[in-house]
This record gives sequence, C-alpha cells and structure tokens, in this order.
Amino acid sequence: MTQVTIRRALLSVSDKTGIVELASKLAKGGVELVSTGGTARALRDAGLPVLDVSDLTGFPEMMDGRVKTLHPVVHGGLLAVRDNEEHVDAMDAHDIGPIDLLVVNLYPFEETVARGASREEIVENIDIGGPAMVRSASKNHGFVTIVTDPEDYEELAAELADNDGATSLAFRIRMAAKAFAKTASYDAAIANWFAFGDAFANPLGPEALKATPFVDKMPLAFRKGEVLRYGENPHQIAAVYLPQAVGAQGVPQAEQLQGKELSYNNYNDADAALELVSEFAGGDPAVVIVKHANPCGVAQAGTLLEAWQAALACDSVSAFGGIVATNFPLDGPTAAAICEIFTEVVIAPGADEAARTAFAAKKNLRLLLLDELPQANRPGFQMKTIAGGLLLQSRDNGEVSLEDLKVVTKRQPSEQELSDCLFAWKVAKHVKSNAIVFAKEGVTAGIGAGQMNRRDSGRIAAVRAREAAETAGWSEPRTTGSAMASDAFLPFADGIDVAIEAGASVVIQPGGAMRDEEVIRAADEAGIAMVFTGMRHFRH
Repeated sequence: MTQVTIRRALLSVSDKTGIVELASKLAKGGVELVSTGGTARALRDAGLPVLDVSDLTGFPEMMDGRVKTLHPVVHGGLLAVRDNEEHVDAMDAHDIGPIDLLVVNLYPFEETVARGASREEIVENIDIGGPAMVRSASKNHGFVTIVTDPEDYEELAAELADNDGATSLAFRIRMAAKAFAKTASYDAAIANWFAFGDAFANPLGPEALKATPFVDKMPLAFRKGEVLRYGENPHQIAAVYLPQAVGAQGVPQAEQLQGKELSYNNYNDADAALELVSEFAGGDPAVVIVKHANPCGVAQAGTLLEAWQAALACDSVSAFGGIVATNFPLDGPTAAAICEIFTEVVIAPGADEAARTAFAAKKNLRLLLLDELPQANRPGFQMKTIAGGLLLQSRDNGEVSLEDLKVVTKRQPSEQELSDCLFAWKVAKHVKSNAIVFAKEGVTAGIGAGQMNRRDSGRIAAVRAREAAETAGWSEPRTTGSAMASDAFLPFADGIDVAIEAGASVVIQPGGAMRDEEVIRAADEAGIAMVFTGMRHFRH
C-alpha cells in the first residue's frame, strides 16, 4: 500500500520533547490519540483528548508499569496486514482496532548507566514493551508508520500535511529502517553492559563475570558522527562513530572552537595525546606533544607555560605540525607560546579568553575543549579489526607505585631517581613498542619508539637528547643523570649499555628476562641503579 491515512495514533514516549506539539497537530487532523502513563498525563494536561491503552485492552497498567502494552489488542493493531482477509476477520472477531501511527522512544537505559545509577535502577530502565511495539510497527511498515526520534516529528507533520493526512511508503520504509537500527543499538548497549559494564555493579561482585568475560556474540552500539574528508591517505574513506552511551569523554565529544574539520589522523593523534595527558590529571601542570601517535615531548612544571617550554625543548623538530594536549585549562601566555610554531591541534580542559584570542590568530589551528579529561585508567575494552576478524582486549590500566618497585641492583636509587623512574614509566606506557624513554625532573629527555629492537629505540632516544641539547645550547644532554624506562624487559645487557652511554643513573623495566642476572650485573658494574616493575606496557 503506497499511502496510509493516519486515523489512530499510539503515543508512548520517555523523552517528552515535542510530543504535545505533535499530538496537537494530530488531533487537529482528526487523529484519535491513544497513550500510556506519563505521556497520557502530559497530553491531558495540555487539554488534548486521549484514550488510555487500558481503555483498548480492558486491562490496567500493572507491575509498576512493566505490563501495559504487551497485549494482543495492541500488537494485533500494529501487526495486522490490512489487505489480508484472515487478519481482518481476526481483528473483527477480537475487537482489535488498527493502529496507524506509533510514536515511541525508549526508557533512558544508557543515560541511567552513565550517571552511575544502581544496578537495580539500571535494570528497571531496560525497556521491554517499547522495543516490542517498535519492532511490530516496523515489520508492518506497509500499513503502519513508526517514529522513534523527536527530531523526526516535524518531518512527520510535513508528510501528513503534504499527503492529506497520510504517509507515503517511502517515508514509512525510512522510518522503519531507523527504528530497527534504534532497537538494535539499544539491545547492543544492554548486552554490552551485561557483558562488560555490569562486572562491578553485579551483586555477586567482579568475580561473577571474570570466568567468562567475553560474550559469544558481541553487538556494537555506535552511531555515525562526522564523515571525514578521507582516511589515513586521500584514497581512503573514513568516518567517526560515537558510542551510544552518554557521558563519554574524548576527542569526539570535545567542542571545536576553530580550525578546519579534524582529519582521520588528527583524531588518532589527538586521542594519543589526550590519553597520555590524562595520566597527569590532578597533578602539576603538564603538556604532551604528540607526532604520529607517539609523544615527542612530555613535561610537568610549576606553570603550564614552563611545561610547554620544557616539552618543546625535548624535540622541537618533531613538534612541528604536532598535537598538543594539556591537563590544565589553557592561559594566554601558554597559548601565545604554542602559536609560535605550526601546530595542528590543541586539546585541553578549557581555555581562558586570552588563550582563545591568541589561538584565533591561527585560523587553521584546531582548538578542542573538553569539560574534563577522560579517566586515565577507566575500565573498558579496546577493539582492533584484523583480516577476517576482530581483536578485543581490556584497556591497559596497569599502574605501578613506589611500593611496587623492586630494587635489583647493589646501588639503591635516590628519591629523585625513583620519581624520575615513575614519570618515565608513565610516558613509556603510551609510546609504541619497542619503547625507550629517558626522563629527568618531570621532563622527557629523549624518546625512542616503534623500533624492531630495543637497543635501536634507546639509541634513537639518546640521539634526540643530544640534538635537543645542541639546539638549546646546553652543556650536556638531559639524559645525564636521568631515568631510562623500557616498556618491556631488557633481553640483553646491550640495553644497559645504551643507558650508560646516554648518562642515565637509573633504569626502570619489567624484568623477567632469561638474562636478568647478566643485565643486573652490567648495571652493578656501571654503578647505576635498576628497579623492576613486574609489569610491561607493549603498545602496538
């Protein structure tokens, strides 16, 4: 059937946005209104005539509203094929009236999860009757119009006005497709909460789901955000998809104040910078500079400007065209300093007027502001597509503290050396493997990333430090008296040789190699200290 005249509409919405205005237009068009619970009250309060669903079914709403629309009169009115004689006879025999329009949006499950509600409240916000009606109406789109998004109310009203109170088949098909996508993503969010997010809210505790943490079938709940100009390269297409769950904090949720639209690479690099700077949330002002998803300079200092200057000095060559992230709101002097070099993206938890004014002079610079930094060690999972499948792993939330460090050398590290170790270790966690990071007094001295062997990563980090010293006119590189962090164990003593040659006085590494004794002996012979973490941080 091409056009279907709307004579009866069932309205049952959790989000009341625009529902009274829509219902008023329907009533003026002679449409009979049927509704449930709070929606019916809102329509009556607006002076609109409305029937309760219980008037159709002969049964009252019961069980705290859990049972109200799950009834043959409702689903028969939605599912009946109007040109099927058998269906029409069944409707007549059981006094089932047709429902031509269904306007439904679902219980706010994701919003309830996002605000940290109790498990009981979250479960109570799993909609049953709503999705059932949506699927019934969508399946029978040949005869029934389904609308699930308040943003479509105006289009629905225009559709009815253009077709003398009827809807076209093309409109109903489009709305049905949108409705099925809605119920699919809604169910996916629920399934993923049970599989992953429920682990800590489950009354049986985290151990309840630890035995089988991965579901047999994993639905994804994402909605399309921005379509990007291209992917990593111009011949690739790309888009950003956002989680259905509300409350997410990251690059896609940031407010872009200026600059061109973000590219695929901008998103990837800005995410790397944001993840690392979030490690310093709540601490002294910190600045992270990232290039091609690897940090090239990281520093903490008394002010944001000092942190920027120190981070930039680590590798001013690589910083050109980089991504900058801060853990403090941006101020005018820091913004002005950042603007002295070409920078692609700056992301921060806020910016004062002086900073915004400084950045405004650089029209192509993308300035992204967040309400707050994402939690560095938040629970969750990471996904990566591979040919023929998908890899899923829990986020790398591993942390070490002073108490976790095991001194394995004869020389004990000083308090400052231990502080340098922890700083270098925090940065190394976010450097592509093989990763070597030299750091001293809250500043990276040299970073080596992504090499096929650890010795070469160390040599690259040392070269970067020497070049930085030459550029700045320092008498010696910052690696002198620094801590060297290795993201995985040093398999051979040549890793210690690199540290010694660079002037490091302490090494932090996971330990656990077959040649640990040889590596420890090399450190002892050189008179440097070394600590083991018992934890590695591969990042591929």
